[in-house]
Amino acid sequence: MNATRRKELNKLIEQLEDIKSQIENLQQEEQDAYDNLPESLQDSERGERMQEAADELENAASSVDEVIDYINNAIEQ
Repeated sequence: MNATRRKELNKLIEQLEDIKSQIENLQQEEQDAYDNLPESLQDSERGERMQEAADELENAASSVDEVIDYINNAIEQ
C-alpha cells in the first residue's frame, strides 16, 4: 500500500474514533437515564426499551472498533 492510501486510511481511523466516542457518550447518557428511573419504571416497557437502546449503542461502538481493527490490519499489509 502506498503512503497516500495509508494517509487516507489513517484519516478515516481518526474520524471513526471520533464517531465511536460520540456513540459511547450517547450510550452513557441513555444508560444514566435508565439508571435514574425509579425501579418500577425500569421494569416497564419504556425502561426495557431504554436499556435495549443503551445495549445496542454499546454494540455499535464495539462494531466501530472492529472496523478500525480491519483498517489497521490493511495498513500493516
